[in-house]
Amino acid sequence: MNSSSEQRERLPVIAQLSVLFVILGGLFGALIFIQQVNAPKQQQMMATPQNIEPLPPATSKPHTIGDVSIQGAAAFVWDVREERALYKKNADAVLPLASITKLMTTLLTYELFDPEQRTTLPLAAILQSGDAGLFAGEEFTTKELQELALISSSNDAAFALGASVGEALGDRDPTAQFVTGMNIRAEELGLESLSFKNTTGLDLSVSEPGAVGSARDVSFLMEYIIENHPALLDATTQSGTRVYNTAGAYHEAFNTNEMVGDIPNLLGSKTGFTDLAGGNLTVAFDAGLDRPIVITVLGSTREGRFNDVAILIEAIQESFNTQ
Repeated sequence: MNSSSEQRERLPVIAQLSVLFVILGGLFGALIFIQQVNAPKQQQMMATPQNIEPLPPATSKPHTIGDVSIQGAAAFVWDVREERALYKKNADAVLPLASITKLMTTLLTYELFDPEQRTTLPLAAILQSGDAGLFAGEEFTTKELQELALISSSNDAAFALGASVGEALGDRDPTAQFVTGMNIRAEELGLESLSFKNTTGLDLSVSEPGAVGSARDVSFLMEYIIENHPALLDATTQSGTRVYNTAGAYHEAFNTNEMVGDIPNLLGSKTGFTDLAGGNLTVAFDAGLDRPIVITVLGSTREGRFNDVAILIEAIQESFNTQ
């Protein structure tokens, strides 16, 4: 991908798992990974305070955002239909992703595994940082684990997904095999800045993040999902949900996106926070008449990320209204 270009060609991907087997040295075995992929483009747009009204339909390309001050170290706002950036701030800086990593974790499991495939939570998943209230030995479908990983950012669920799918990809360490698959998928989608070392985004040490990438590429990853697998993000548009294990018991899952009720026509969102990353947030919403907008802020603070997105949405509204 040419990061200097404001538009990228979509890279068609029809990748069979036999090809991945060659790349991974036996990683994906006999599974078939068939897909036409339209890789995301390049550019930006963002913002949102409380009780925001949907943006009016644009009859021409909206103005880009002018002088806007946000706390985040980097941001990228992308108008999906117009294929143009509406705002950029250090858009290509490679920064820690934290739990935004789970977008790739769940995407890969969504593309490789049956949603009703059952997974038993291993003790290693429960030992991941954070308490999602899950128990070793509980059994969930792939779909339920994806919802937990996305809406409540459960590290237990993300680890279990990677380990479960990884077991089907070869005879090496399951988690390592899955992480290799995550990096291959990023390359296939043309998201060159994305690099994953684990399935959760948790920091590996005080100086090493679990995953890195740019605000631009995170926006393109979100764009790919809402354009190709929008159902994957359905749970992230809700303030909370109940996730049931296969025995019928349920867990309450609450959205880590504090703005979920304030963004009009929300299509999907994912938060992220670690010591190294600071506060991250990516959201996609429909600005009106099938006008998806993707907003990504990286390197803000725990609360600042929400304010940053609010500021950017307000700026976009003003831009549309002054055309």
